[in-house]
Amino acid sequence: MLTVNHLRKEFDGIVAVNDLSFTVDRGAIFGLLGPNGAGKTTTIRTILHIIKPDSGEILFNGLPFLEERWNTIGYLPEERGLYRKSRVLDTILYFASLKGFSGVQARHAALKWLERFGLKQDAHRKVEELSKGNQQKVQLIIALIHRPQLLVLDEPFSGLDPINQQTLKEIILELSHQNTAIIFSTHQMEQVERLCDSILLMNKGKEILQGSLMDVKQRYGSNSIHIEFEGDVSFLQTLPFVKRADVYQRYAEIELEDMSKSNELLTLLSQRITLRKFELVEPSLHSIFLQVVGEENEPREVKSL
Repeated sequence: MLTVNHLRKEFDGIVAVNDLSFTVDRGAIFGLLGPNGAGKTTTIRTILHIIKPDSGEILFNGLPFLEERWNTIGYLPEERGLYRKSRVLDTILYFASLKGFSGVQARHAALKWLERFGLKQDAHRKVEELSKGNQQKVQLIIALIHRPQLLVLDEPFSGLDPINQQTLKEIILELSHQNTAIIFSTHQMEQVERLCDSILLMNKGKEILQGSLMDVKQRYGSNSIHIEFEGDVSFLQTLPFVKRADVYQRYAEIELEDMSKSNELLTLLSQRITLRKFELVEPSLHSIFLQVVGEENEPREVKSL
């Protein structure tokens, strides 16, 4: 479906995308991840020809990604891109017409999607009268309405409440089952773990890691201990056999230097806090992200000559 080879984009001497390569197959959900400023949005805009790459190759079904293929793409940008004074249905119909939909065809599809997102009663309201979450749903409809072969979603869950996040997850999975290729860029690691087949983590414009979610966890993570508790676990950071402890309000993810120390850890925890759960789990993508990006951002030692 989509093939990106050795993509590079530079702005005023700053390399935003540096020799990036990846493929997204039909029906795949591909996670494009990275911290702020990593180059994710520049990568997306370059693929979509919003900006031109300095070098590299972008292929769609093995052919150059030329203008006549652009209408096969759906794109949800991170920023709001709606005409605030226009009415919701008119806005959707306008963007559908740009994708080649006829009036009757577009209206039928627009009303169907508005109903799916619980917005049918708002069809004739002005965009500016909607909440931010409902404006996000209108943008999603615009990206989906022409049944794209490739769907690019940049922070799609932004502004959506849990119910609408679930609706969007169901739609993404439906489209994947219908052979739509999906690029999914987000900071919400738990959504990536639930939805994506494979990921590319980038930082400072470069690939840091890439592969299937299963392979990434096997290569970059080690088994962790998940606990749920009540009490103060700040002492975890002082234990010599604890390599890393990500501590939250009532749960923590702990990585040990030696997993044989797990029984010792269990004994200590049982003595000092109320322990609700103690289990061995595979590492979360969030912890791998912190580990790998953290290492990448550490200052390198400069050796004297």
